[in-house]
Formats: sequence, C-alpha cells, structure tokens
Amino acid sequence: MVSVELPIYEQFLSIGIFRALSFNRPKFCPTAIWNSNGITFTDQSIVGSQPYAIFVNTNNTIYVANRENNTILIWHDESINPTKIISGNFIKPNSLFVTSNGDIYIDDGDENGRVQKWIAETNTFVTVMNVDSSCDGLFIDIYDTLYCSMVDDNQVVKRSLNDPLTISNRVAAGTGSKGSGSNELNTPGGIFVDVNLDLYVTDCENDRVQLFQLGKSNGITVAGRFTHPPTIALDCPNGIILDAEKHLFIVDLGNNRIIGSDINGFRCLVGCYEEGSQSNQLNFPFSFSFDYSGNIFITDGDNSRIQKFEYLEELC
Repeated sequence: MVSVELPIYEQFLSIGIFRALSFNRPKFCPTAIWNSNGITFTDQSIVGSQPYAIFVNTNNTIYVANRENNTILIWHDESINPTKIISGNFIKPNSLFVTSNGDIYIDDGDENGRVQKWIAETNTFVTVMNVDSSCDGLFIDIYDTLYCSMVDDNQVVKRSLNDPLTISNRVAAGTGSKGSGSNELNTPGGIFVDVNLDLYVTDCENDRVQLFQLGKSNGITVAGRFTHPPTIALDCPNGIILDAEKHLFIVDLGNNRIIGSDINGFRCLVGCYEEGSQSNQLNFPFSFSFDYSGNIFITDGDNSRIQKFEYLEELC
C-alpha cells in the first residue's frame, strides 16, 4: 500500500485548523469582461487625498483608509455613505487587511515602525508587528501568519500572530538589499498568500511579479517581460489578487490599469486608455479588491477617488 502525503492545506483542512477566508476570490467565466467605464463609489470629500488602501470582505463590507485624517471608513450593505468611521493614531497607511471576525490590521510603518490591529470586540488598537518601513502590502494567511511587504527595506517579513513577541519577525522573501536576482526584491508592493502558502510579491522597480514557494528563498517570475515564455510587460506592479482558479489579477500602477490572466494569458481589464480622470481611466491606482459578485473596487490615488468596475457576468 502506497502512502501519499497530503499538501499542507489539505492536512490542516482535514482537522479544521485554519482561518476562514475574509476576502473574495470569485470564479470567473473564461470570457470574463468588466465595464470599461467605472462608477465613482466615493471621492476626495470622503476618502481624502490619494487613498491607497482598500479591502472588501465576503459580506461586501468595504474598508478604506483616509490618509489625510488617519481614519478607517467602513461601508456596510452597499450603503452610499460610510456607516462607521474609526479614528486612530496611525499615520498615512498604505495598506490594510480585515479578518473574518472584523479585526482590522493597518500599516503604520513609515513614521511609527509598526503594524496596528483594531480589535472589533473592544474598539481598541494594539501593536502586532514592529517593522522598519511602510508596509505597501499586508496579508494574513489561513494559519494566522501576518505578512508585511516592507517597501523601503526590499523585503517581505512575517510573524505568527500566535507568538506573543511582536519582534519575532522572519524573512518571507528578499534579502533586504535591492536587486533583481531571483532571491532579491526592489521596492516590493502588494502581496498575496495562497492557501498552500505560496507567496506572490509585486516587485515594483523590477517590473515583475515573483512567486516564492514555501521554504524557498529564490522566487519564480510569473508576470513581467522577463518571464519564459514572456507574459506581459509591467511598469511597477502593485496590488495583486488570485481568483478561485489561481488566475492573477494585478494593478499595473505605472501603466494606470488592471490586468488579469486566464487560460489565454494576460490582458488589460480596466484603465486601458492611458492615465486620466475620465470614467474609463485611472491615475496612480494602488490597490484593489473584489466584491462577492466579482466587481472591482480600486483606489484611484491621484484622482482621489474609489472606482467600481462592474463585472458583466451576463455577457459570459
């Protein structure tokens, strides 16, 4: 009788030791398209100048960080105006992540050198990670490990949230020195960790997306002009999400667009008409999130607005 070892995720799944996903990973049809004209969900009067961080959970609750007045804005049940505003002592956050119990993790690394957690049950903030840089990406995997993409330190670090020491960071990717080698990063941005603990890192100044498999220090380039075979040319990619079938969706920041992959490769999805402020344009998009219907919500930084691009499922 042959013994077959299950992947890590399936081992934990069989005994129920993992965190439920708090974000949406829709399954799209092979010919998926989005309305090229976005709807302004909210603007500078609400979210302030240059919003960067957004998160949409599986209940379609929307979270946005206002970097001007250091608040977290929350919209429940597709409300027009924020239904809750949380004030904090963080400064100009670049990212946030929300867990299924409503706790919010927010970047406070630039000036205060930390990641903070807002505890929903007590309405209080605590420090959960010490860092040396802003976290352009935050992520919590299904085993309660917190990841920070330290943009100025060219490294992704992680720590178990079950460890009581906030200084117990471990290196997840990068050497700490900027470079273009397979084990190096240069200005890392958005990150995504799959259920099998594959770590995807947008490597801005190297114009690529790197995949770091669990336990490996050398990354594999999965998007960018230097892939083999070539995929798509990128200019400072930042936000990244995998859908239910592990297709990549990427904020191509320097090209002011969102691209996505499918069985036929990569293509532009929204923002395909150069930078600008029209409904079909973006200007310095930073991060994005899917709602449970597959609609895209994106921070349109230099236009100081949040744009919603509707998934046209009826055209599949």
